[in-house]
Amino acid sequence: MKRPTITDIAREAGVSKGAVSYALNGRPGVSEATRQRITEIARELGWAPSSTARALSGGRAGATGLVLDRSLEAFVPALLDGFEGELLLQVATGRDAALAIHRRWRAERKVDGVLLTEPGCAAELVRIGLPAVVLGGPGGVPGVPSVLVDDVAGALEALEYLAALGHRRVVRIAGAAAFADPEARKRAFTTAATGLPYPGTVHPEPSADAIRRVLAARPRPTALLCDTDDLALAALAAARELGLAVPRDLSVVSWDDTPLCRLVRPALTAIRRPLAELGALAAAVLHDVLAGERAGDVCASRPRLITRGSTGPANP
Repeated sequence: MKRPTITDIAREAGVSKGAVSYALNGRPGVSEATRQRITEIARELGWAPSSTARALSGGRAGATGLVLDRSLEAFVPALLDGFEGELLLQVATGRDAALAIHRRWRAERKVDGVLLTEPGCAAELVRIGLPAVVLGGPGGVPGVPSVLVDDVAGALEALEYLAALGHRRVVRIAGAAAFADPEARKRAFTTAATGLPYPGTVHPEPSADAIRRVLAARPRPTALLCDTDDLALAALAAARELGLAVPRDLSVVSWDDTPLCRLVRPALTAIRRPLAELGALAAAVLHDVLAGERAGDVCASRPRLITRGSTGPANP
């Protein structure tokens, strides 16, 4: 008989894999009643914790690998808050350096599988037989499941909020965001803007100079949605240089929510993605892959808009 997996427990309980991971690992994030129900279902199904499963399977390293670009370091605490188990973490710059680490880990059997921040590595990992799960998409990667964030929901909440404040000229400053697929974000912004009082426009150049040019244009946008906190900070700086007050003359929203958003003045309104759940879900999906399950793409809970001092009513 096939050994039960977290997927089986989630299906039986009618909850997400992330909720199962939280419950079985004793972490906050689910109610006590839900935790008890999940624990009881796991017992009835005969589920064994991963440490027991590793002992039964033999030859396992008992660790998961994660190679990060240095630009992602600010997101690590939130991501790992939902992760359970031994994690081998290494910083590398560029795809080639990341692939070299993955190949070495595979050759030396340092890890059982990896969490990927660079989906471009996926094909090579399939070739060398290193199980992997992609953090943040894009989804649909052959042979490698992804844990996705619902960027459409996040963008829609942000744009509806700005529309309610009277904003009709909103520009998205596109950039390379952590755990996000650029094309997926482009589609998310376009989809979210459909049916609202404005179409929304995108500026593809992620730089301070580009933001200054956008703000100097006529008619000037009344709000910016910036793909990263760094771009949102650049927008605050550019507004000051041009004599624009935030939020009186310009509202700024970040599509990230690192601690920087709370430290600057005015504090940045931001779309908070469920990074702890992203980590927990990725670990759960990888667990299923290692158990021989045919795991597909899964989606984490919808992001939430955290309103702070950088947004206010439009001032045309």
